[in-house]
Amino acid sequence: MTSDLSAVLDAAREFLGDRLSVAMAIREQHSHGEDPQPPSLPDAVAMVATTEEVSRLMALCHRHAIPVVPFGAGTSLEGHVTPVRGGISIDLSRMTQVLTVSQEDLDCRVQAGVTRQQLNAHLRDQGLFFPVDPGSVCTLGGMVATRASGTNAVRYGTIRENVLGLTVVLADGRVINTGGRVRKSANGYDLTRLFIGSEGTLGIVTEIQLRLYGIPEAISAATCQFDSLQGAVDTVIAILHAGIPVARMELLDEVQLEACIAYSRLDGLEALPTLFFEFHGTEAGVAEQAAMAEELARGEGARGFRWTSNAEERTHLWQARHDAYWAALASKPGHRSLTTDAIVPISRLTEAVLGVKEDIAASGFSAPMVGHVGDGNFHTLILIPPNDPGAMQRALELDRKIVARALALGGSCSGEHGVGIGKREFLEQEVGFDALDVMRSIKHALDPKGLLNPGKIFQN
Repeated sequence: MTSDLSAVLDAAREFLGDRLSVAMAIREQHSHGEDPQPPSLPDAVAMVATTEEVSRLMALCHRHAIPVVPFGAGTSLEGHVTPVRGGISIDLSRMTQVLTVSQEDLDCRVQAGVTRQQLNAHLRDQGLFFPVDPGSVCTLGGMVATRASGTNAVRYGTIRENVLGLTVVLADGRVINTGGRVRKSANGYDLTRLFIGSEGTLGIVTEIQLRLYGIPEAISAATCQFDSLQGAVDTVIAILHAGIPVARMELLDEVQLEACIAYSRLDGLEALPTLFFEFHGTEAGVAEQAAMAEELARGEGARGFRWTSNAEERTHLWQARHDAYWAALASKPGHRSLTTDAIVPISRLTEAVLGVKEDIAASGFSAPMVGHVGDGNFHTLILIPPNDPGAMQRALELDRKIVARALALGGSCSGEHGVGIGKREFLEQEVGFDALDVMRSIKHALDPKGLLNPGKIFQN
């Protein structure tokens, strides 16, 4: 341990006490996320509870040039929370206060460690909800950092559209507030959007002002199965072109659906390409939307819709969708997953998905596909067999093919997972050298010592 690190730890213990840990078990827990990147131990873990504590700790680390990595729930998928240069992992998962809620203004302010599940449980009795739903248990601070999306994005937008303002601790410990509570503003640079998706490389988000929505009068869910994957994807495009305000529209290919049937006991479904739908609105509005969607689906060869307005059945259906990752792993015991993330313009979605299926077949991997296809985003869960030393490299090659296909179709290397470590190699190819150089300039301006989540987004 260096003298600089010792000095930081000694000073931090004065206000953190036993919430500053160098125990091996705690450090190992904070050495990785839910991704195949090699773990890397932090030198210490600081479990903070307030913006002031984060500010004091950042000032200490800045003074002594100690790297810091923000950590929420640890569910990121591109190596975001891996402390590749050691230093201190700043765990914000104890920052769980819902600070304010305004029913009249449809907004709230929360600490960064609040999960979307905790927030919605808090809001339920007030007739409100927060719609951004990545599926996993993740903190709202982490969702801001990675510009998260999820199943409801087709109607309610991503985290970017639902954040009004932030409290951010900068690299040197200064605290700034961005945005506010108003729904629009034209007062200078949009710092809120600058920090959204910055993956902890520009500052540490400690508080978030969020948009809220009223719980719909009526909610209806459905499943719809197809003999062909093309029929399912073409249905998605037809529904979007028709302007039907679907709340959720998720695709599971036949491999993924077979895994979900076994894992989540989805009775009455066959292992076929399947769409999961949800509609929100009035009783009459939901019925009309559902009827229009069913008519369009039948035109693309759908086998028919199975509808439910029962809350328990809807919850079971969407829990099965959220458990798709675990279902895929359970379908191949002992395997691990490299989960890809790509997005294309809606008009190119069929071409992208069918092309990726061909890539999978050529690779020899079992690789279920799922997607938030209402906005052109899809994932491939490449299942990597154990005891095969070359499997990871082959999986990475398949990942590169998928990304290359998406980019060639005018898409992006990441719709919602972010860049982290896993997508760094694609960033310059997608945005160009000059745009990447501007990003580096912003990083240097806000973090000249390179202490905030080093090794992420940029190759060096």
